[in-house]
Amino acid sequence: MDKRPHALVTGASSGIGAAIVERLLRDGWRVTGISRRPAPFEHPAFDHLSLDLGEVSGIANAVAGIAPTALVHAAGMLKVGGLGSLDHDDGAAMWRLHVDVAERLANALAPRLPQGGRIVLIGSRTASGAAGRGQYAATKAALVALARSWAIELAPRGVTVNVVAPAATETPMLKDPTRANVAPKLPPIGRFIRPEEVAHAVAFLLSPEAAAITGQQLVICGGSSL
Repeated sequence: MDKRPHALVTGASSGIGAAIVERLLRDGWRVTGISRRPAPFEHPAFDHLSLDLGEVSGIANAVAGIAPTALVHAAGMLKVGGLGSLDHDDGAAMWRLHVDVAERLANALAPRLPQGGRIVLIGSRTASGAAGRGQYAATKAALVALARSWAIELAPRGVTVNVVAPAATETPMLKDPTRANVAPKLPPIGRFIRPEEVAHAVAFLLSPEAAAITGQQLVICGGSSL
C-alpha cells in the first residue's frame, strides 16, 4: 500500500499550479493534477486527470474514485473591466472557476480526507479590492469566506483550510494581452512574485508543522499591501 501523502492539484499544467505540483513531487508526495491541457511532468508519482473545470456538473463524478490527503485549488483566470463596462459573462466564468469549482471539489472530497487532511485555495491579494478588477476580486474574496467557514467545520477532524493569496505573479496570466488597460503593479520589492515562492508556502501549509494554522489567508505580496 502506497503510504505517501496524495495531493489533488487543479491548474496543474502551468503557472502556480505547475509550480505546486513540481514542489510536492520533490517533497515525496503523490500528485494527481487536473487541467485541460497535458501537464508537463514525467514522474512516476504523478497522474494527470484531463478535465475542463468549466463543466462543473462533471466534477463530482470525475473525482469519485480519488481519496487524497490534500486538495489544492490553483486553477484560475483573470478578466478585467471597469464599472460601466463590465462583462457579466466574464464575471460568471471567474465565479464558476474560482468559487463554484472550489465548492464542488471540497464538497466531494472533504468527507474522504483523512484525519489531518489539508485544503489550500489559491486566492489573490486583489481580494481586498482593485480598480478594474472588481469581479475578479469578488471571487477571490469569496474564497476567504469559504475557507474560514470550512475551517470551523473541519477543525474537529484536524483538517485545515487556508488561502494563499499572492500579488502579481510571474505566470502566463500576467502577460495576458486582454489586461492591457489594467497593467499589473510591480511590488515594492522590485519584482513580481515567483510561482515557486507560492508553491513553497503551499507546501508548508500542507505539512504536519502547519497543523495549527487554519482559516487563514497568507498574503504573499512583496510589500504591495503596505
